[in-house]
Amino acid sequence: MSDLIWLSEAQMRRIEPHFPLSHGVPRVDDRRIIFVIRNGLRWRDAPAEYGPPKTIYNRFIRWSRMGVFNRIFAALSAKGASRIS
Repeated sequence: MSDLIWLSEAQMRRIEPHFPLSHGVPRVDDRRIIFVIRNGLRWRDAPAEYGPPKTIYNRFIRWSRMGVFNRIFAALSAKGASRIS
């Protein structure tokens, strides 16, 4: 399990405000989708500990269509630019 990549609590706090709200059943840990995106893997190559590949894929597609990742990237890049200036 030491080979798994997870975001730290501080990193998660920075991006969580951009996640869509959960409706009904609470979601499992959202960190697992970052591993696949970060490493450019096929969904089925994600470690089994991250859950079913179809679940990760479905969340990625749904969030992409909703613009979640665009909002996260825009917010992170804006914060980075404000530190420089």
